[in-house]
Amino acid sequence: MRFSYQVGMCEPDHYLPLAQAAEQAGFDGITIPDSLCYPQEASSKYPYNNDGSREFLESVPFIESLIAVSAMAAVTEKIRFATFVYKLAVRQAPVVAKQVQGIQALSGNRFDFGIGISPWEEDFAVCGVPWEKRGKRLDEQIDILRGLQTGEYFAYAGEIHNMPANKMNPVPSEPTPFLIGGHTEPALKRAARVGDGWMCAGATVEELKAYIGRINQLRQEYGTQDNPFRVFTTGKNAFTSEGIEELESIGVSDVIIGFRNVYEMEADKPLDEKIAMLNWYAGEFINA
Repeated sequence: MRFSYQVGMCEPDHYLPLAQAAEQAGFDGITIPDSLCYPQEASSKYPYNNDGSREFLESVPFIESLIAVSAMAAVTEKIRFATFVYKLAVRQAPVVAKQVQGIQALSGNRFDFGIGISPWEEDFAVCGVPWEKRGKRLDEQIDILRGLQTGEYFAYAGEIHNMPANKMNPVPSEPTPFLIGGHTEPALKRAARVGDGWMCAGATVEELKAYIGRINQLRQEYGTQDNPFRVFTTGKNAFTSEGIEELESIGVSDVIIGFRNVYEMEADKPLDEKIAMLNWYAGEFINA
């Protein structure tokens, strides 16, 4: 089992010391959430909390996630980073490709790109991107990011994107892992078909069993079952040794540890308290 510490939705001056503390404590990785803005009016429903509201996000501070990764990677040496998850479908794929390649070059390939589709229709409106065919858009973007990281000339002609041949430099010395977020059937299919892993935003053990079982079934159908594949999840199960063993037994490879219930608008904690809590967890479960 690998352990990641969740950094984000906090004061900007917490990011760097938390990254350094998590690395020193023995965490394998750091995950970073992604959010763009706060529309004045919104009708979209959030799929991962009880009431579908977005009130828990109102005026919460977010550093743009790729900038946060870059800054934290610069003050650490070994710990890995993953977005959880980056709303790729509202961005321009070639620009994001260039950003990701820069992160890999400067960090020594310590970035795992967790990606998905924003659940907020308002994010698409703010960015001037059509809400329709968003799944197809994401699929094509993954193709483009993978093509552009080869360092060779790459062109793309799809249903959504039409990109002339170009190449970028520098590119990663090894392929960037793509971790697919989402609980819907299309998201599970995407993870099984083209993903190097799947990221779960929270589920019971029984729900996780069903999700992982479905992904494994789909990987058999797509012929990707022999490719390396990671499964990330959050949850209270990771706060006991028995819970961690159970998660591992059903196929979870990475647990994401956080000490704040943002869905219930729990207030953020002081920096020294957060460092003490991550050190406690590492002592109890990672380094025991």
